[in-house]
Amino acid sequence: MASIETKSMDHPDETRTPDKTSMGVVHLGGATVGRFTLQPGWRWSDCIKPVVGTDSCQAAHLGYVVSGTIHIAATDGAEADIRAGDAYRLEPGHDAWVVGDEPFVALEFESKTADTYAKG
Repeated sequence: MASIETKSMDHPDETRTPDKTSMGVVHLGGATVGRFTLQPGWRWSDCIKPVVGTDSCQAAHLGYVVSGTIHIAATDGAEADIRAGDAYRLEPGHDAWVVGDEPFVALEFESKTADTYAKG
């Protein structure tokens, strides 16, 4: 493996585009980085659930919000808004939706999630 490896998120190794979703994925050695762009009106239960077929999002998330706001509603009753500038960690078992008229853009660093999110 090279001592330095870099890739542009503007030219990802893979792109996934479920409804109101764009996710670019780059692979760097054994790590994977995903850039999520979720459009206004996006909701996990409407846009991703039909792809993955689970009742709630079963992915763990570790990321950083570049722009926009998303509301998270966990199955244990916890809720939070995550905004531009926030780092976040989410456990599996949640729904989520974009808040407002601005797209939500985030970078995710949980390799397994970036590898498998929104794949059927």
